[in-house]
This record gives sequence, C-alpha cells and structure tokens, in this order.
Amino acid sequence: MRGGRGDDLGAYLVFAKRLVDRELDRRLPGLGEPPRALHRAMRYAVFPGGKRLRPALALLACETFGGKSSDALPAAAALEMIHTYSLIHDDLPCMDDDDFRRGRPTVHRAFGEAMAVLAGDALHTAAFRAIAATRRREAIPALLESLSRAAGSAGMVGGQVDDLDAEGKRPALGRVRSIHARKTAALLAASAECGAICAGAGEARVNEAAEFGKTLGLAFQIADDVLDVVGTRRRLGKTPGKDARSKKMTYPACVGLDRSRARARALAARAERRARTLPARRRDLLVALARFAHERTS
Repeated sequence: MRGGRGDDLGAYLVFAKRLVDRELDRRLPGLGEPPRALHRAMRYAVFPGGKRLRPALALLACETFGGKSSDALPAAAALEMIHTYSLIHDDLPCMDDDDFRRGRPTVHRAFGEAMAVLAGDALHTAAFRAIAATRRREAIPALLESLSRAAGSAGMVGGQVDDLDAEGKRPALGRVRSIHARKTAALLAASAECGAICAGAGEARVNEAAEFGKTLGLAFQIADDVLDVVGTRRRLGKTPGKDARSKKMTYPACVGLDRSRARARALAARAERRARTLPARRRDLLVALARFAHERTS
C-alpha cells in the first residue's frame, strides 16, 4: 500500500486515517449490538477522530523497516483505542474536567459520566483484542509488552497520576519532563516501536524507532502546552486556557512561552536527526512528522 502523493505528509496522514478508520470500524462492535448505549458511546469517541498521529506513526515505522502498512493495522487500531480511552477518562470531571473534545461535547457530556468510564474501559480491552489479530503471530508477545508498558503505571497512567498530583504546586521543570515522558511520549514511543515490531525489525532497530517516537512525543507535548495558552477552541477542538486555570505544571508555567517554543524546536530537530539514521524508505515522512510536532497549530 502507498500513501498517494510521494513524500507529502498531509497526503500520508489522510491515507493512514482512511486505513485506520476502516480497521477501527471492523474491530469495534456495531451500533446495533447490545449493549447499544455503550457501543454508541465508544463509536462517538472514536469517530470521526482526530489526526490519528499514533496509528499513522505505527504504519510509517512498519513501512520504514520493510513491512507493509497492512501488517501494522491491528496494532495501529489498538494504539488509537488506547489513546481515545485516555482522552475519555482525561476529560472526566474528576480528572481534567473538559466539556469539549475534537470540536464537540465530550463523552461524559453526551452520554453521562458512568457511560464515559465504561466506554473508556471497553476501548482499553478492545485494544488488546485487536493486537491478537496481528498477521505476524510471533510479534504478538512483543506488541503486548510494548503497549501494556506504555499505557500502564510506568507510562501513560502513571504520568496522568503525577500530572494530577502536581496541580497547584510550584512548577519544577524536572517534574514536568517526567510527566511528559510518561503521559504523552511513552505511547508515541510505543507507536513507532510497534510498527517496527510488525515489520520484523531486529532489536536494535526497534529501539531506534522507539527513541524517535519518544523524542517526537516530548516535542509534541510541549507544543500542546503552548497551544493551550495561545490557541482557540475552534482550532484546538477543546477548551484552551485550562492548564492555567487548573494550575497545571507545564513548560510555559516553568519557563515561559518563548523558552517552551525553543525547547519544542530543539526536540523536533533531535527527532529529525534520529529519523535521518533510519532506512530511507519513509525517512522523509518521518522528518516531516518531526517538524509537524512543533509547528502545528491544532
């Protein structure tokens, strides 16, 4: 499978989104399957979806290391399910308490808090069922280990715990870096790692992919912190300014906007350098993805 117009990142992301959305539609229960309210909430959260950055990275990594995008589709769908479940829970009143996500009411606003919790739980478990459909059967244990490590207490969930605990406390850059590494970068590292695993890459190459994904994720999260300060709800699809109102420990809270932007640029440049050491097949798109991480406006 090919992404359309050469090395154009925008075209590839459109291509990847189409593939991943089709895979998600296949993997998720239909609207008519009971319990219907739960399945409506799950599909509401997943579709129409955002940029699909994590699954797109998995597909890119798989192609970079000699695989086909179809080899990584179950893993890509699993990564998006994990990401979406985290957004549902992140938006709950007991967490970051947001009323909008992806330009419309959050799941708990549309379906109630209890159904939002359960929809997130169901997407979490559906992700691991999707991994079981991976064509390269021998890759499944490594995929499960990668995804569970990135999503669990040592990764995304642990990062969310520390993010909540840091609210209202004096900003400390070391702590912000730790939160970013787990809450955001861990799943992006796993996205690249899972793609390489699906391609059958060796351990050294899998580790290189993971390092690229981690660096990309750190740049992406600092850019996200900046956008929360300068962005609009129309562009972001969610409520801006919430970090300051919740007294979140963010990069701008620690070092200001200018230094935050400079750090995001430096991390994106590091990710570019890492990308240039990878096989040439999709290298230019990985370089473009690194630039996108800090240049984006939404």
